[in-house]
Amino acid sequence: MKAIRVHQFGGPEVLKFEELSIPQPGPGQALVKIEASGVNFIDVYHRTGLYSSPLPRLMGVEGAGVVEAVGADVAEVQVGDRVAYAFTGAPGAYAGHTLVPAVRLVTLPSAVDSRTAAAAMLQGMTAHYLVHSAYPLKKGDACVIHAAAGGVGLLLCQMAKQLGARVFATVSTEDKARLAQEAGADAGICYTEQDFETEVKRLTDGQGVQVVYDSVAKDTFEKSLNCLAPRGYLVLYGQSSGPVPPFDLNHLSAKGSLFLTRPTLTHYTRTREELLERAHDVLKQISASTLKIRISATFPLAEAAEAHRQLEGRKTTGKVLLIP
Repeated sequence: MKAIRVHQFGGPEVLKFEELSIPQPGPGQALVKIEASGVNFIDVYHRTGLYSSPLPRLMGVEGAGVVEAVGADVAEVQVGDRVAYAFTGAPGAYAGHTLVPAVRLVTLPSAVDSRTAAAAMLQGMTAHYLVHSAYPLKKGDACVIHAAAGGVGLLLCQMAKQLGARVFATVSTEDKARLAQEAGADAGICYTEQDFETEVKRLTDGQGVQVVYDSVAKDTFEKSLNCLAPRGYLVLYGQSSGPVPPFDLNHLSAKGSLFLTRPTLTHYTRTREELLERAHDVLKQISASTLKIRISATFPLAEAAEAHRQLEGRKTTGKVLLIP
């Protein structure tokens, strides 16, 4: 099979397109023939070594396809099932085949194809836990969503609006602002032309918002805190601009007894029951067309490096996929 591996940390050029043997499933594992792989910022962190791991390493934490074989003691899926997954603990989605713990696989409804599923699993469940669990939005809340025209951002705008929140979306261009507003945002704030902190305070009559969903981190952190109402939540779920520098926690009390959390999807899908509940809710909404998935670009597996360049260069809106 063809697969992408990294032998050293670095830029997109370290993603190597290689020929590897198709693995065989062991106990509790399923062999999945990958039909589409999701490209995510966490893949960039793995490639650069920000999230360090032993080398060489396979790439990709999200995919969808068909079960081709199962190992011993597998009851969750069977050969022929259409499945998808995200975050199994073992990367390998950038490949023609991969081994996945069967307990992490979700069977797909007939209305959801593999490309849509690969675009929905990680980002859809991330948006779901952010608005339902990390800070449960309620009707009348106001929120800021950074990188609102990205894959998670567009889903967050939709889900937040469905829950009755006021949604302020920060983006880098007017075209992206329009996309965010089409997804439900009440206002699109183009941070290259406006100071988002000033604009959020204007839109809330100086009151601030109950929560900021921030995947940018270093470049937005201080102003995100300043956007919050007293006892507000900064939910820092990514770091596309780099990690936040060391921070004095006393600032949280000085700014209004604020809450700061750094969640990850892994901890919000710890059990199979929670995984299935989140995934099925997302897939049900997609099937019913109440949640729209935007696939920005698809690349052949061999062009994984270009997919990373597009993602890091903020040239995409919605989801980027690799197709083996």
